[in-house]
Amino acid sequence: MKINELLEPFTPHPALRGGIIQTVAGSQLPGKPIALPEKISHTIDLGVDAKSILYEIKSVDKNKPVVMLAHGMGGCSESGYIKRIAGKLWFHGYGVFMINHRGSGKGMGLSSSLWNGGLSDDFDKMIRFILKKHSCVLIIGFSLSGNILLKYLGEGRVVPSGLMGALAVNPPIDLRVASHNLSTHASCWLFNRYYMKLIGIQAQALIKNFPKAMDPSQNLKTIWDFDVSYTAPVGGYQDVDDYYDQCSGKNYLKNIEKPTSILCSLDDPFVSPEVFRNLSNNVDFFQPQGGGHMGYISHKKNKFGDRRWMDYAVLMWTQEMSKRATLN
Repeated sequence: MKINELLEPFTPHPALRGGIIQTVAGSQLPGKPIALPEKISHTIDLGVDAKSILYEIKSVDKNKPVVMLAHGMGGCSESGYIKRIAGKLWFHGYGVFMINHRGSGKGMGLSSSLWNGGLSDDFDKMIRFILKKHSCVLIIGFSLSGNILLKYLGEGRVVPSGLMGALAVNPPIDLRVASHNLSTHASCWLFNRYYMKLIGIQAQALIKNFPKAMDPSQNLKTIWDFDVSYTAPVGGYQDVDDYYDQCSGKNYLKNIEKPTSILCSLDDPFVSPEVFRNLSNNVDFFQPQGGGHMGYISHKKNKFGDRRWMDYAVLMWTQEMSKRATLN
């Protein structure tokens, strides 16, 4: 069953119409998460001077796959949408892993560089760590993590058999276009400023613990400038165009073999709808008319009791993939 066949159509709340308003509301109105049991902390070595902190919420139903939630740019395991969705998944019997990319959340200051949109090797280490503890995993990547997830699945590496399915939510599959939108569109200036502030906080922790590392705060005007002056050179790319070309998820979609779905609204202010033209038949794609960038606050309550349509979509997809895993 395709993702659009699983879901009720999204209709925005009448007071929150438009991609910009939906994006702001989704970010600044985190909602009330379900009270969670004690989280188990895991530290993973990602390489030289690089560690990640993962938090595990133990499964109530051992027969269900665990779910790995990967945050977007500027986020972490404590982001409102991560905690909210983790709580709902746990309430419905799923074990959950909430990751932190390099330099993010509780991992701030534990790595000599910050994460970027191409770090699929880090994803591989996290996935294999989870699969040492559990037989199967579903992965949900939000925003920039969604791009990494698609790259990971389609770049030709050996993907573990225990990875049963993947969902990318509002992934910027063309990093060049997303960076340009964030850095130059007047409607996005507030978001660019917000992300730059978060990167600045991460940079302070990095330099404090790794004073010889390249300082990410050298140029914090726009995402584009940051990628030019920091992301590309630290990542070992020739220049920013090389980074965008090598790491944009759209270049890997045709090679994806695992069951994979993409959810992205038509009015996402960062992810232009044209980047999804000629999308590979290997991925299941649903493009609601509205919702902004991970906003999706709906006109009516969904079957899970609130107006968070993104959470509803994630839960419905997880339940469907869980059924498939059980049948196999």
